[in-house]
Amino acid sequence: MNHALNPEMFWLVATVLMTSLFWIPYILNRMVELGPITAILFRFPEPGARAAWADRMQKAHLNAVENLVIFAPLVLALQVQGISTSTTTLACAIYFWARLTHYLVFTFAVPLLRVAAFMVGFAAQMTLAVTLLFG
Repeated sequence: MNHALNPEMFWLVATVLMTSLFWIPYILNRMVELGPITAILFRFPEPGARAAWADRMQKAHLNAVENLVIFAPLVLALQVQGISTSTTTLACAIYFWARLTHYLVFTFAVPLLRVAAFMVGFAAQMTLAVTLLFG
């Protein structure tokens, strides 16, 4: 049984995996700030992070999840339609690296690069949508 992924699906799985790991640093920070037991047993409302970078990281993670909701269906639609081109492969790879860049520059408070990375990821999404709509 062959389980090889086409390139677009590879980048989708890589993006999902990456996004699923984004929570780890800011939760570890919360455990350091509050202590492990308090961090695990906190009650709502959730205590905010004292470290500004951890707060930004959490916001970057939420943004990544929000954009994954757009990216994933586009890639799955490509899969259903049997579309896999050098353009769609490149767009998916660019999306992955743009989202990683966005996460890092958001965390380290680099405003211009943050917007640029977001826009590159958005352009990659639009490339996939246009390919689906107009071939």
